[in-house]
Amino acid sequence: MSESQTDKRPIRLKGRSFLAIQLSPELPFENWLERLDDLARRSTGFFLGRPIVLDVEGLDITQDQLKDLIGELGERSVRIMGIEGAKSSLLGIGMPPPMKGGRPAGDVEPPEDGVKQPAVAAKPVHSKASGDTKVADKPKVAQVPAQDTGQQLPSIVVDRPVRSGQSIIFPEGDVTVVGSVSSGAEIVAGGSIHVYGALRGRAMAGSVGNTNARIFCSKLEAELVAIDGLYKMPDDLDAGLVGQAVTIWLDGETIRADKI
Repeated sequence: MSESQTDKRPIRLKGRSFLAIQLSPELPFENWLERLDDLARRSTGFFLGRPIVLDVEGLDITQDQLKDLIGELGERSVRIMGIEGAKSSLLGIGMPPPMKGGRPAGDVEPPEDGVKQPAVAAKPVHSKASGDTKVADKPKVAQVPAQDTGQQLPSIVVDRPVRSGQSIIFPEGDVTVVGSVSSGAEIVAGGSIHVYGALRGRAMAGSVGNTNARIFCSKLEAELVAIDGLYKMPDDLDAGLVGQAVTIWLDGETIRADKI
């Protein structure tokens, strides 16, 4: 008998969560897609390579309408990895799978022979985007909500520039970059973001629902800034702040910015 047939070592299964964006479409879909196109035009490549979860909870739609919407998103290079809030009658063969609320999962031990174990599934963690009168259809990026332990959130320091195509994701607390953040790069922090250089890429602070998070930079040239899911593009910011040392914060559901 070969070694592969007699090897009794267990196969190790691990749960894993990923940063994902949840899109919550609104009826009529034509208008919502126009707003999505506007976001895509103003932030090229925002959805490329990102896990996307589609939330259709509460929408009175048919399976054909949902298929058409997924097709429209696919034509825009928005690939849906799962659907949340959908009735079983909406989902069919060849459509993304249903998804439900998840939490971090550790190692999953395979069941022993003859012992039936409950299934454990890991899924991307995301946060639902809410409506806003000032900024239309804002995607909200989040990880697992932080628990209030009474302790100060940790922070990390990136002691080199963040180059195009790189992502720094730290949902546990603040991120400090000693250098510039290039166009096409992004910083995602559960707390505040400090950039001791030019901020030319995307900065998303308060990603776990921290409305007190701020963004600080020595030179504002950002492609996108966001706090707790509310975002602003370059055209939405005061032209007088471009190229200046700036602090950005959240006032209710409005993003404010001022010179440091």
